[in-house]
Amino acid sequence: MTPATRQEVLGLYRKVLQIAKNWQSASGQIEETMREKEYIRNEARTLFRKNKNVTDPNLIKQCIEECEARIEIGLHYNIPYPRPIHLPPMGLAHKQGRTLRHQEKLRKISKPIYLKSHDEVS
Repeated sequence: MTPATRQEVLGLYRKVLQIAKNWQSASGQIEETMREKEYIRNEARTLFRKNKNVTDPNLIKQCIEECEARIEIGLHYNIPYPRPIHLPPMGLAHKQGRTLRHQEKLRKISKPIYLKSHDEVS
């Protein structure tokens, strides 16, 4: 990891922690605000620690883009949790065969960048 990339990652981590510190829930309830602040801090710690040994520049870039996307979406919609994607349920496909494999492939391709790490952690 280059020094510039390291500074960018540390800057993102600081930005997330600052957002958590100043976070106010959409409902304005104190309990919910505290729960969401704790979620933001825990999610940041978990993901940054999980990826601290990543050395591939492309993967680092992808992680940075995911972090920036999650920050922007969280601030825009005022929700700290990743927004789910809406796809037809797997029950629409046959239990085996090409249709199921095709639908699984479509799910994998259509997964937004901000949900890539969420499934691994949750």
